[in-house]
Amino acid sequence: MSVTDTEEAELLEELEPDRGALADEDAPATGSEDGEDIPVPPGAPRALLRSLLGPHKARVVLAMLMITVQQGALQVGPLLVSYAIDRGIPALQHHDAGPLVAVTAGYLGCAAVATLLQRSFIRLSGVLNQAILLEMRRRIFRHAQALSLDFHERYTSGRIISRATSDVDTVRELLNEGLQELLSVILSLMYISGLLLVLDWRLGLASLSSILPIYYFTRAYRRRSQAIYRRSRTAVATVIVRFTETMNGIRPVQAFRREAANEQAFGVANADYADANAGGLLSMAQFVATSRATANIWITGVVVWGAYLVADGGLQLGVLAAFVLYLRRLFDPIDQVAMFLNSYQSASAALEKIAGLLAHEPSVPEPTEPVALPDLARSGQGELAGIAELAGRTVDFDGVSFAYRNGREVLPRFDLRIPAGQSVAVVGATGAGKSTLAKLLARFYDPSSGRVALDGVDLRDLATAELRRGVVMVTQESFLFSGTVAENISIGRPEATREEVEAAARAIGAYDFIAALPDGFDTDVRKRGGRISAGQRQLVAFARALLADPAVLILDEATSSLDVPGEQAVQRAMATVLAGRTAVIIAHRLSTVEIADRVLVMDQGEIVEDGTPTELIAGTGRFAGLHRAWKDSLV
Repeated sequence: MSVTDTEEAELLEELEPDRGALADEDAPATGSEDGEDIPVPPGAPRALLRSLLGPHKARVVLAMLMITVQQGALQVGPLLVSYAIDRGIPALQHHDAGPLVAVTAGYLGCAAVATLLQRSFIRLSGVLNQAILLEMRRRIFRHAQALSLDFHERYTSGRIISRATSDVDTVRELLNEGLQELLSVILSLMYISGLLLVLDWRLGLASLSSILPIYYFTRAYRRRSQAIYRRSRTAVATVIVRFTETMNGIRPVQAFRREAANEQAFGVANADYADANAGGLLSMAQFVATSRATANIWITGVVVWGAYLVADGGLQLGVLAAFVLYLRRLFDPIDQVAMFLNSYQSASAALEKIAGLLAHEPSVPEPTEPVALPDLARSGQGELAGIAELAGRTVDFDGVSFAYRNGREVLPRFDLRIPAGQSVAVVGATGAGKSTLAKLLARFYDPSSGRVALDGVDLRDLATAELRRGVVMVTQESFLFSGTVAENISIGRPEATREEVEAAARAIGAYDFIAALPDGFDTDVRKRGGRISAGQRQLVAFARALLADPAVLILDEATSSLDVPGEQAVQRAMATVLAGRTAVIIAHRLSTVEIADRVLVMDQGEIVEDGTPTELIAGTGRFAGLHRAWKDSLV
């Protein structure tokens, strides 16, 4: 199989789909490895749980009241059986059916009350659980979008998907099934303990002493399973990461015959997840077997002692029967307790992962007291129908330096002013710092020192919404969302009319190919814009940026996917649209630089040349050499 250089670049780009829209040629490799996960601050899971339950306090209290009364009604049964044996049957032998009828009616009444309350509890808790899960998913989605570029470059999207799917589902299982079992077990233990002591304090103390070894087994099981299920949640996230990356990059996977290697890597992750689950099941089996054996020994001892007391006349037969029934109810939930602890530890580990994500603060925070930019005067309708020409904004880099998280300095301290309405091309070798400069201007990062300002206003003092309206960036990746072409163009300005959308496409040179699509502007571009070519996706991204009508436009390698005719069409449109606006154009193609008013040449983070294209070409510096080499390549 052979591919062209352009196709190979597209395929390699898709090998890292999570990073595609974020890739920075200047950035170090900071993506998370399989074992790395989002850190969890102390107390974050508990704080998250409180915040989720806080708005539903009344429902929680009502649900607790229902289950408390329901368990009380349920635990009356053996006591009534004891009364029937010791009082009802002897009365019946004397032709008095009253006590037995009363016991039967009471038993049926308690059963009816318990059933009705259980039904109401399940209904109420179901509504409560769904409200909590809905809020949890909403928070994850909203917070993940708000997190800064730095976060998304460090952690793959598969881990975030795992938080919103697998981890939320694990919490759902606990809320839907485990909590009712836990409350039932706790309440029944409290009720039964009191009733056993009331019926006979000697047998009661003997029975309740079994709680001590079972408590020890439970505590040991909880410690073991906690570590196991933390590993399990990390392992399932790794499985999702592997699967997501492979499916999103299926074209390069098949083009470069990566199926076998990917299958091997997925097999390792899948086996690790299976081992973690197997460890959890083995630990649960050991706990159930040990606890069940202890319970059976205690039941046998209590029954033998109780039988001796009955034979000796020190205990009534009905009381012993009630004891046996209560002991069965006391120890039967051991399996349920094990299953609950199993679900609890898994859900606890999942909640930790979710809390870690939600507790992660954006490295580019919103200002507490936003400052508004001064209004820009509009000059009326420009050559794009429906898109008004407006003056650009002055950009200042004042004493700016920048280093990534690993401490490597990318941009040493520098000063730069771009006057309003000026278009500046930034050129240099890969890793020179061009893209980092652009991302500081778009405030995807904040500088390590100094400030970046628009019309004298520090970007850190601008609300994100206002900044995004004023500064628009077109990247090399040209990401398109599933939906129609018109919807993708209008993302930056949802209120735009169809005429304005079509005008933007026409100005950028995209109208003809869009109109030729099966449904024109209503054609669904499908996942990642896969229905159209890379060059066409880039044109749609340009139309999107133009329709957004920014005062400052950043083009980061934005013509890299275009062929020569497409690039020429874009350059003609850019010459019209960029007039009067402030623009930063980052490009390797020197043909793109020709439309700029000014050229900056960067090397190792420093601006080594600054001037108009004509001045630099006429000189003997780096740009002149690059320009000569480019001219020679065209011959």
